[in-house]
Amino acid sequence: MTRRLVPSTLAVAALAAVAVAGCGSSNNDDGSASASGSSGGGAYGGGGSTASAASKSSGAATISTRKSDLGTFLVDSQGRTLYLWVADKGSKSTCNGACAQAWPPTLTSGKPKAGKGVKASLLGTTKRSDGKTEVTYDGHPLYTFVQDKAPGDTTGQGSDGFGADWWVVAPNGKAITSGDR
Repeated sequence: MTRRLVPSTLAVAALAAVAVAGCGSSNNDDGSASASGSSGGGAYGGGGSTASAASKSSGAATISTRKSDLGTFLVDSQGRTLYLWVADKGSKSTCNGACAQAWPPTLTSGKPKAGKGVKASLLGTTKRSDGKTEVTYDGHPLYTFVQDKAPGDTTGQGSDGFGADWWVVAPNGKAITSGDR
């Protein structure tokens, strides 16, 4: 007897493979991001997903800025673009499970630090449903995107993954909605 995988099983397997490819490293080609002491992963240099790499971090996350054709936006300590999700209401993160595999939350083990171009007064944290601490900016939980392969990539810009839009975040805390895909 031959077993067939149903399409949803294939989609979950593909998403898991993408999540394992993940993001992370201390490489940043323009020097705009500061080091936070977190280990990297995937296409950015090490193994594992961003969520697991960040959760093993021994220090506070540092948030900085980067400039591109979209303008100036937030990045993590490895230069990975940070996004907000329109579905999040207030500072509560609602991206869990498969969503958090595709859009890993920006985790911290201490009070987040403001790097170049970031307003410390807008940095905060929120407790996730799994008990981990996620960085917020102007009340928005922050995420990376597993399909961003290099520091500064913005392939998630304008995506409507998991039912709502994802946007890069400006230093004033507002979504940058240009570059919709």
